[in-house]
Amino acid sequence: MNEFDRMRRTAEHMKQTYPPGTRIQLDHMEDPWAPVPPGTRGTVQYVDDIGQIGMQWDNGRSLSLVPGEDSFRKLTDAELTEEQEQNNQNNLNGDDFDEDEGPVLSM
Repeated sequence: MNEFDRMRRTAEHMKQTYPPGTRIQLDHMEDPWAPVPPGTRGTVQYVDDIGQIGMQWDNGRSLSLVPGEDSFRKLTDAELTEEQEQNNQNNLNGDDFDEDEGPVLSM
């Protein structure tokens, strides 16, 4: 198998393992200039043709993961349930208020 085939198979495996919407927690990022902090969670947006995982991090960043260099894991079913319950509770408490969703006042 040549290098191109190896990279294609790796990318295909990553696309199957981390489809869009998969929730991930970062353990460590090998980015000397602006890494995402360990423990940050995010959502997979895509996997590119060389297997890098395009992320939308919960802190607003959108830096991709590089498998083999960065350390990360999928969230467990229990963690996903906990997140969903926390989001539901925040919505009930109004903690997730977006000023763009509020009433428009005119004078």
